[in-house]
Amino acid sequence: MTDNGRELYRQDQLPVFQNRMYDSRAEARNCPKGDMRLVEDLKTGLVRNMAFRPELVVYDSHYQNEQALSSFFREHLEAVAHLVEKTMGRKTLVEVGCGKGSFLELLLESGVEVDGFDPTYEGANPRIQRAYFSPHQNMCGEGLILRHVLEHIPDPVEFLRQLAQANGSRGLIYIEVPCFDWICRNRAWFDVFYEHVNYFRLSDFQRMFGRVIHAERGFGDQYLMVVADLSSLRFPHIDRTDRVVFPEDFTATLTQRANDANAPVIVWGGASKGVIFSLMRERAGCPVDRVIDINPAKQGRFLPATGLRVLSPRDGLDGLPRGTTIYVMNSNYLEEIRQMSENAFNYVGIDHA
Repeated sequence: MTDNGRELYRQDQLPVFQNRMYDSRAEARNCPKGDMRLVEDLKTGLVRNMAFRPELVVYDSHYQNEQALSSFFREHLEAVAHLVEKTMGRKTLVEVGCGKGSFLELLLESGVEVDGFDPTYEGANPRIQRAYFSPHQNMCGEGLILRHVLEHIPDPVEFLRQLAQANGSRGLIYIEVPCFDWICRNRAWFDVFYEHVNYFRLSDFQRMFGRVIHAERGFGDQYLMVVADLSSLRFPHIDRTDRVVFPEDFTATLTQRANDANAPVIVWGGASKGVIFSLMRERAGCPVDRVIDINPAKQGRFLPATGLRVLSPRDGLDGLPRGTTIYVMNSNYLEEIRQMSENAFNYVGIDHA
């Protein structure tokens, strides 16, 4: 217990960015790092990293978190687009933190009027400003879209208040974040990241908004998908009947996997989960041998902390005996990976193992 809350979990020296790629192994191993002190706030009931230092986190074009290369993820984006259109309409929408623009482009292709903000954007679409959102920018929409942004914000309630103020305290907001209940239930120690300051449950949004129009779990229950009324935003207060239940054996599967046979350790997925999985395996004395990813922007470059070089599927599978175990970082992509690798290996989804 701390002065501000109940400590749930701690790790030291996690990479500040999981999805920042490096040009050399040495640079990757010496990447900026920070500590994790995951705490349940006893005033708000929200979960956050008390050791987070925002000055360490500066996003730029080296940040690579593009997921739309996967057909399964594209199906998720299409479902989100349908939900956004159904609840928020097709006119004057704004996506705050639109990343590389994949979702915004999907909306534009279907005739939705939408603008975006993101400092990591690399394209040339004039509807996207390569900048952080600021309340002082001329922005007002019938609906705001906030996909995988709120978990990165040191003070999420204040940020939502600024968004509401900038939008005239009107309109709806779509919020998508990782699901902390899924992380706890699956003992997903590989899904706790430094750059994620906050970890949310569906009930958190019921306490933050007086009017929630839509609330569900999606993407294999890994994400929360919420549509709420900006005018009903309020300061959350902890619900003593709905406290966070955090498993005492959260990292048990790390030890189990570290005691596996001396076969090569092959990881499919060089994004956030793969970075933390590889780092924790290395610390447990069972390092990863190869990392495979379908994203060309990652291939040939090096993962933070471990300095592992990311390989294309062709290079990563080259020379592997049939039946070799491949650790799949997200079971949502398991069937795609089986098809790409001709179902020639033993596939272990780490979130289901």
